[in-house]
Amino acid sequence: MRAVIQRVTKASVTINSQVKSSIKTGILILLGIGNTDDNSDIIWLTKKIALLRIFDDNEGIMNLSLLDIGGEAIVISQFTLHAKTKKGNRPSYINAARPEKAIPLYELFVTELEKQLGKIVKTGEFGAMMDISLTNSGPVTIIIDTKSKE
Repeated sequence: MRAVIQRVTKASVTINSQVKSSIKTGILILLGIGNTDDNSDIIWLTKKIALLRIFDDNEGIMNLSLLDIGGEAIVISQFTLHAKTKKGNRPSYINAARPEKAIPLYELFVTELEKQLGKIVKTGEFGAMMDISLTNSGPVTIIIDTKSKE
């Protein structure tokens, strides 16, 4: 499972010219689900994201988590995070999970993150063409891969 996490002051997802979801201060998570991902990846990643200390404390030090600040989260499915670009110029997505596997894991990810944060997590729409708008604060952008756990 791969996640690109961006600290934002605002973010929204628009589908067919309609805003589906929006948040204020918090994080935008682009989530790529791979063929080998399972529930253990979800548990590890949602806990890591909820406790990731990427928000400034009173002294301007990134020392607070999303939980600490009571921030919001929005999760967008992004199979292209599993793009393979080694050969040629057209990315291969063979490592991205097919919808029949990815959709239940995506939904479980959202549910588990809601449990970790104690609040509703906003989403896009799996498989839809979406326009994402955000104001990245910092900028702070972190990439996490549950297979490498760096």
